[in-house]
Amino acid sequence: MSKRVAVMDLGTNTFHLLIADGSVDNYQEIVHLHEAVKLGEGGINKGYIAPEAYQRGIDTMQQFANEINTSGAIEARAIATSALRNASNGSDFISDVKAQTGIAIEIINGEQEAGFIYQGVKISGCLSAQNSLIIDIGGGSVEFILGNIDGIIWKQSFEIGAARLMDLFHRTDPIPPASIEALNQYLDEKLVDLFAAVKNIQIDTLIGSSGAFETFAEMIEVEKGHNFDLKTTKNYNFDEDELLMLIGKFVASSHKERAANKGIIPVRVDMIVAASLITRFIMHKLGISKVSMCSNSLKEGVLAEMLGE
Repeated sequence: MSKRVAVMDLGTNTFHLLIADGSVDNYQEIVHLHEAVKLGEGGINKGYIAPEAYQRGIDTMQQFANEINTSGAIEARAIATSALRNASNGSDFISDVKAQTGIAIEIINGEQEAGFIYQGVKISGCLSAQNSLIIDIGGGSVEFILGNIDGIIWKQSFEIGAARLMDLFHRTDPIPPASIEALNQYLDEKLVDLFAAVKNIQIDTLIGSSGAFETFAEMIEVEKGHNFDLKTTKNYNFDEDELLMLIGKFVASSHKERAANKGIIPVRVDMIVAASLITRFIMHKLGISKVSMCSNSLKEGVLAEMLGE
């Protein structure tokens, strides 16, 4: 039986709205919006949502409510992650959204977030019988999921998202070598649980879930003179040398150079540096040379649950 549903993924940088109908194996996107709310701007590591970001969030939720009402969706879920999970005024935001739009926001923990990301990646057909390490680099948190087509072996969420790392280490542009070293050392300390989980496990592929990995793929293809459409590209396999060369370029670039680049969406112009450094760190630390991009993430995982009910 086919039904029309709406999913809102309220991330630290971007709020997404996905309205779709059909079945888990065969659904059609009716509406797919993403708004650069930058909820973490000005307060991410201080544990609150700054007034301007708060208002952008409210305005976007009103826009989403209008879209949902006109689309005829029979069910809607709004899922909030790191920024709202950790903000001292997160509950005020949730109350205001409920009062102004009727949308009830669910805050999920990092484990649930990682579980939804796995389901989203799984329905895209990106997984195989061999073990993959899925990485989802958000603004507030980064999820790692070790698993394969048969299920999850291990999963965990870490509060080391690109907005947090930018706030801590990327204060000067281009990012200085000393800051890169400090960031790598920080990741070494924060990701002890990940290293322990993968210690004796053979990882075939690092799968980057949407976000920065979409930018990496688009930039590589566009630079070759190829057309690249994310709507039709559910997954993409990187050439290791091309990816590392692009990451090196991003890390060495200035804000002005990145902002002038049409392949980088505005919300990602600065975050792409921290996301690049996380990606390179994981590849080198775990010795992974096969990397792919999957355009599905948390919202598709939630959608799969809703359409499967």
